[in-house]
Amino acid sequence: MNPDLIAQYFNAECAAALAPLVTLAGGLLLLIVAEWFEPMNRLRPLLFVGSILGAAWAEVALLNAPVAAVLGGTYSADKASALWGLVFLASTLIAWVHARSYYRKSRPFLGEHDMLLLTAPIGMMMMAGALDLTVFFIGLELLSIPLYCLASFRRDRSESVEAGLKYFVLGAFSVGLFLYGASLIYAATGTLSLTALTAAAATGFSPMAQVGMAFVLGSLLFKLSVWPFHLWVPDVYQGAPTPVTILMATGTKAAALAFTLRITGLLPESSAGLIALLAVLTMAAGNLGALVQSNLKRLLAYSGVAHAGTLLLLVAAQRASGELSYEATSAALFYMAAYVATAGGAFGLLAWLEADGEHFTQIESLKGLGRRRPAMAAAMTLFLLSLGGIPATGGFLAKWMVFSVTLDAHLTGYAIAGVLMSVIALAYYLRVIAAMYMEPASDQVAPPMAKRTDAMLATAFCAAAVLVMGVLPSVFLGLI
Repeated sequence: MNPDLIAQYFNAECAAALAPLVTLAGGLLLLIVAEWFEPMNRLRPLLFVGSILGAAWAEVALLNAPVAAVLGGTYSADKASALWGLVFLASTLIAWVHARSYYRKSRPFLGEHDMLLLTAPIGMMMMAGALDLTVFFIGLELLSIPLYCLASFRRDRSESVEAGLKYFVLGAFSVGLFLYGASLIYAATGTLSLTALTAAAATGFSPMAQVGMAFVLGSLLFKLSVWPFHLWVPDVYQGAPTPVTILMATGTKAAALAFTLRITGLLPESSAGLIALLAVLTMAAGNLGALVQSNLKRLLAYSGVAHAGTLLLLVAAQRASGELSYEATSAALFYMAAYVATAGGAFGLLAWLEADGEHFTQIESLKGLGRRRPAMAAAMTLFLLSLGGIPATGGFLAKWMVFSVTLDAHLTGYAIAGVLMSVIALAYYLRVIAAMYMEPASDQVAPPMAKRTDAMLATAFCAAAVLVMGVLPSVFLGLI
């Protein structure tokens, strides 16, 4: 082994770039040791939170001293990657807090749960910072495999096992699409480096490379839950443990979006209109599907599909501009930060309600919640209004930024269609709010009484973030 080659790859810049990944990996190893030695079990929460906070500190350091490319140009730790990393860590921490008192029969296996959960952000960070298709694939697997296990973690529920199986089968198909597409790209160009592929795309891809890119994009659209690859979302989100659903709905979507924005330069220039059309169809499928749902968890799953369509407009706008757009990246980061707080808070409240019984995720059972649990109903109202894009919430400014970028890219018709779809979405969000405040509670349904301090703190944090991002957006926009 050549020592000079090792020194070239692993230098001070590389150490700084990989510090968040190494911190999480170190925390994962400590969790394994804590699981081996029973006296250390009490340290498991401290180790998990410490790993997340340590990785967040390393990401903040990268904001002040970003690293363009390390490991032979295969991984980037630039400012955008660092911000994406903070989004991933926030979604993971919110999911973990809500999982603390969620599981009952599976409590003896919480050590394994925490290990799997801490592995997921490692994969997300690798996906967001990948400058090579091989690095992205490694990150994709580090994210997907733990989620397959976590989706079926409640083995006493057939719905959870079914969700894990569906996610595994369809996820394996998605990975197969990516690998086949990457192999075609390599056969046509002789490289998997995004830098080299961008240069090759500027002179024109061969038909084989174009087919390969279509397969790779299809795999990414599956992770983003874009139509027609969205059909797995309602069943998996509903069947999986709700804290796991939080991570799937937020972090996974953010990681796929980050890499999709990075590779838009590899797509044909004429693809902007097609991607925008897919975005509108995705919003239509999500919103129309949500209108007929009676289960709030399933309704939010379809809502997530609609939000994926909104995010896809940024991909279309960036492809129309022909270069990596600061405005598109800023809008994507702000949108996902707002969505992590909003969807994380909404799904977290569902996890809280499930402590009293899973029937409380039915909209029918939420009638009169505004009188029985006014604080919980108020928080759910705030999250639903933010998802609908009502002013003074983070969701409003996030959607405004997306549609502004779309208009600047001269995709006016698609922007108007997106606004109209957002209006349709208000119908099912307001239906839930009306049930909580304007309809009497059924005498056959006992009021939810579970008190969970951890869930209450996480909900308060998410609610505060939604309000601050809506009223004082400069606090977040100043970081981008």
